[in-house]
Amino acid sequence: MKTIINTSKAPAPIGPYNQAILQNGMLFISGQIAIVPETGELEMSNTQSEAHQVMKNLQAILTEAKLGFEHVVKTTILLSDMSLFSTVNEVYGSYFEKEYPARETFAVKGLPKGVNIEISMIAIN
Repeated sequence: MKTIINTSKAPAPIGPYNQAILQNGMLFISGQIAIVPETGELEMSNTQSEAHQVMKNLQAILTEAKLGFEHVVKTTILLSDMSLFSTVNEVYGSYFEKEYPARETFAVKGLPKGVNIEISMIAIN
C-alpha cells in the first residue's frame, strides 16, 4: 500500500506527480527545484542560494514523512552545467552529518523553469 506525501512547506507539484510516495518503508521523493513554497517564486540569486532552497524543499518533504537526511540512501542531482558541481556539492554535503547516501550527478540540456539544479531522493525508514 502506498501513501502519498505532500506538504505545503515544499512547492506544489507542477505536473501530474506527487512530492513523494511512501511504499513499504521507502520514501521516493520527486525531483525538487528552488521554488520558494510561500511565494511560488524561484530562488536563483546565486548557485548557493538555489542549492539551499532545493535542499530545504527536500527537507520539508522528509519531515512530512517523519524522516530526516540520515534516512536518505540515494540521491540524483541534475545540473544545468557541470561547472556548478563543486558549489552544489558543498551545499548538498552540509545537510548530511555522516554516512552520505549513494548518488549520481548529471549535467542535462534543460531543467524545469530554466533552473540550474534539481535533486531527487530515496529514503528508508
